[in-house]
Amino acid sequence: MWLKPEEILLKNAFKLWVTEKDNEYFVLQRRRGYGEGGGGLTGLLVGTLDTVLDSTSKVAPFRILHHTPDSQVYWSIACGVTKEEIVQHWDWLQQNIMRTLSVFDSSEDITSFVQGKIRGLIAEEGKTSLVLEEDPEKFREALLRFEKWFELPPEEKLVTYYSCSYWKGKVPCQGWLYLSTNFLCFYSYLLGSEVKLVISWDEIWRLEKTSNVILTESIHVLAHGEDHYFSMLLHLNETFVIMEQLADYSIKRLFDKEAFQREPALSDPLQITKRGLETHAKSEQFRTFFRLPKEENLLEVHESFLWVPFSHFNTLGKICLSENYLCFASQDGSQCHVIIPMREVVNVEKPDSSSRALTVCVRGRRALRFSEVRDYQRLANTIRSRCGISASPQHSASSETIRGECQSLINHFEDNPEDVTLMVGQKDSSKAVSTEALMTVFHPQDVENLDPKMLKEKMKEQSWNIHFSEYGRGTSMFFTRKTRDLIVRGVPEALRGELWMLFSGAVNDMATHPGYYTELVEQSLGTSTLATDEIERDLHRSLPEHPAFQSDTGISALRRVLTAYASRNPKIGYCQAMNILTSVLLLYAKEEEAFWLLVAVCERMLPDYFNRRIIGALVDQAVFEDLIRENLPQLVEHMTDLSFFSSVSLSWFLTLFISVLPIESAVNVVDCFFYDGIKAILQLGLAVLDYNMEALITCHDDAEAVTILNKFFDSVTNKDSPLPPTVQQASAGNNDKASHISVDITELIREAYEKYGNIRSEEVESSRKRNKLHVIQTLEDTTKQNVIRVVSQEVKFNASHLDELYNLFKRQHFLSCYWTMKSPALLHHDPSLAYLEQYQLGFQQFSMLFSLLEPWAFCSTKSTLSLWAFRLIDENQDGLVNFKEFCCALDTLYSGSFTNKLKFLFKLHLPPAFDLPEDGVIKKSPERGRGKVDLQAYLKQWQNEILKKEETIKDLPRINQTQFIQFSKTLYNIFHGDPEEETLYRAVAHVTSLLLRMEEVGRRLQEPSSPPESKKPASVTAAEEPPTEEVSTTPESSDTSSSHNSQDAGPDLSETEWSFSFEQVLASLLNEPVIVNFFERPVDVQAKLGQARVAQLKLKANK
Repeated sequence: MWLKPEEILLKNAFKLWVTEKDNEYFVLQRRRGYGEGGGGLTGLLVGTLDTVLDSTSKVAPFRILHHTPDSQVYWSIACGVTKEEIVQHWDWLQQNIMRTLSVFDSSEDITSFVQGKIRGLIAEEGKTSLVLEEDPEKFREALLRFEKWFELPPEEKLVTYYSCSYWKGKVPCQGWLYLSTNFLCFYSYLLGSEVKLVISWDEIWRLEKTSNVILTESIHVLAHGEDHYFSMLLHLNETFVIMEQLADYSIKRLFDKEAFQREPALSDPLQITKRGLETHAKSEQFRTFFRLPKEENLLEVHESFLWVPFSHFNTLGKICLSENYLCFASQDGSQCHVIIPMREVVNVEKPDSSSRALTVCVRGRRALRFSEVRDYQRLANTIRSRCGISASPQHSASSETIRGECQSLINHFEDNPEDVTLMVGQKDSSKAVSTEALMTVFHPQDVENLDPKMLKEKMKEQSWNIHFSEYGRGTSMFFTRKTRDLIVRGVPEALRGELWMLFSGAVNDMATHPGYYTELVEQSLGTSTLATDEIERDLHRSLPEHPAFQSDTGISALRRVLTAYASRNPKIGYCQAMNILTSVLLLYAKEEEAFWLLVAVCERMLPDYFNRRIIGALVDQAVFEDLIRENLPQLVEHMTDLSFFSSVSLSWFLTLFISVLPIESAVNVVDCFFYDGIKAILQLGLAVLDYNMEALITCHDDAEAVTILNKFFDSVTNKDSPLPPTVQQASAGNNDKASHISVDITELIREAYEKYGNIRSEEVESSRKRNKLHVIQTLEDTTKQNVIRVVSQEVKFNASHLDELYNLFKRQHFLSCYWTMKSPALLHHDPSLAYLEQYQLGFQQFSMLFSLLEPWAFCSTKSTLSLWAFRLIDENQDGLVNFKEFCCALDTLYSGSFTNKLKFLFKLHLPPAFDLPEDGVIKKSPERGRGKVDLQAYLKQWQNEILKKEETIKDLPRINQTQFIQFSKTLYNIFHGDPEEETLYRAVAHVTSLLLRMEEVGRRLQEPSSPPESKKPASVTAAEEPPTEEVSTTPESSDTSSSHNSQDAGPDLSETEWSFSFEQVLASLLNEPVIVNFFERPVDVQAKLGQARVAQLKLKANK
């Protein structure tokens, strides 16, 4: 059957495949172990591996690959179970494709044509075979097996499943891979040997496709420091993509909530499906490619030809339709694409049935003709309905009249700007939004100046004007290779703002949100937040050498844009480097345009860059390291540790080279960035390292390498820049450093595109996803190490026990997040907080974990003991317990002395632990990380912690009658089930009786008359006897009665009230060796942690 063309790894594949036929463009191969000859030992091994697999996972024994003579890349295009089937495909290629390929000039065009043709064949086959994607009955059976084998909570959603082999050591285990919303699971049972694997997506460090000696391709998963390999998948690429999507979904949802909250389609973990993930991924890819707003979703895709007027031929491609945009991208290697906002469409002409064509008319008297559209009639109607176009010609005429009147009005106000002031009223100058780019104000072009640089600038403008006349201007312009060539040569100063808006997609944001920026400015100016304080601090550090930012005009515009953005997106607020980027945007774009450009950069083009952890920049640094290994092997051989380049390149990514290059050179880099995205920055980074290769190889340390790169950046010039020396940043002060031969930025960018332009945006995005897992897990690991370092100073647990405890604590936090949309725990997780505060448990989470780890094995999740313990540990009474508080309590119960353990139990029966309302948790859980931080409160809390003295037993208050009775019950409950239970009960009864008699004697010595006799025996009896009723009494009822008793006891009953000090209780219990031995009995911490790890998920499942 024909396969969707996919690039394959041939590093080790030829050991498994034998070539049967080949020609210049195609190869037919047979898998060893099939057909004639068998293939010796290798064939026997391969045949055996393939035979033990079930029918859904077998590798097809025949395949056809496509390649070109000057390329090392192979594409799989067909496979077959029998030789007859594959030969039939081969003959078809020979007869229908081979003759056509001779007309193409380049190998890229050949490959694009072959891929397009194969996709067309698959689409034709798909029309005739209406087979369901998944058999519901089979899926139901798989779901039952999944629930039976893994015992996960019933809420866990199975997304899909595959047959595969899991490599345990050097032996493959054939079984089933189950992919669910929160877990990757594998199960195998063969010859009495069971293999069961459950890995949560949030624990995965690395997920990638690899190849090794035995297997051509497999999926590698790294989690908990262990490597896992899955192979023999019939649809390996599909499986990998689903795994990648689920891992990315988990990372966004649990760690990186700022990104996740922008994904409403995936907000409910109980509604995640394979089809939903695929749809979301396609929409995301669609938005990224065409730079569309995040609200757009890919609704329809149609294959068609588009008539390209400047080339005078039809180009094959796909029409992509979203809610508000009609887009087209070619698939024949011409790199042509066009974006048409529905608001720009004025008419859709009557479709031509003979060629299945339709013509879309847009503003500016332009039309686009699509032909060979299969469902052309429906597409035309869809476009009409989305644009609100009426078939009536009168409507079109009236709309043209209105547009003409509007244009004449606009022209009038452009000629008479004072009339605008009369219409809108003059606002305060400090709040007025600037309507001009700062460069036009501080460096107006002198039309009469005809020096060589200005002449070259005019020639550039003329080249772009010619381009506009051929390819269109504005939102519906054709983007082609020629557009990129013009970008590489440098954009004219006068057109820079317009083209940045167009290439970034910001022009669409601004058009669909009229007046939005002005409203934000009015709302945000005058407010005082942490973000505005930081903005004020950095205003005068933004391009301070430029005249525009030495005046109030530039500074005020910068303040307004940054403050408005902080108001729009409080999650990001303001981050360093935003000021530098925004100041450059303001030079070439109007103020409102600069704001929308900043939105495009922060929210689409550089996702997750501008937040407190700069995850996006760290991810792209990892991508950059991968590209260095791939493209600069000589440098890698000399500098095995590439982390140096990560630290050096951070400013390159955060500021788009603006902070390291002179401003007149940096803007050329920004031109390329807005057209090609992060790919342009990665290419330029490689070109910079390549240019300085020899010098970097000879340097002895990092400091020398930094000096080399700094000198290089100082030597970069822009010989074509028309800016005067007062504006240019490459001032004469740098001349003493000019030992480097000056390098022209245009040549450097051209070299970057020539050498590294083959880096594909799809590869960059794939590398981003792969490295994001590692970056986030590294940050999480750093958090863990810092927490453990702080906690280890206050507890007796060793490092490995603390590591295991932290993992249990963190997993308990996540267990409450896996199956709910708005978990309180998720709301409380804020990576911007101090390390100790990042993960905290509420009462429900705490009680589950405490019941697994407390040393006496009687505390259930519903026990009031866990409630009292939670109240006692929660010192600041915010309804949350952090890891340090949890560990200190557990350390007392595991390793504390008899006195400390008893003191802990004693305090459980005193306020605030004992006397709070039964629903227990104080409803005072503020959302973290919001608003202005109260630094004074933090400093005061810090001072109190430093001055806090060690609590002594004399500081403890006395325990009253009700509390003491409950304390006795707690001791009985703790001893329940112990081998020496009866002895322990008698010891407690003896101590209780002794304490009561001591209290009675003391009171008789102090009081002339004894209290009523009727009260005394009841109290003594209740404490002395440990009947089974008391032991089995539910903690809830005993707690409730205790609370009522303590509240009912008033001044009038003070005569009958009695109490004990901690010293009295301690002294009495020390006289009972059996009790002392029970509490001093060592706890096997490792075994307890191991049991908790196994039981943690089951406890949630059984709840």
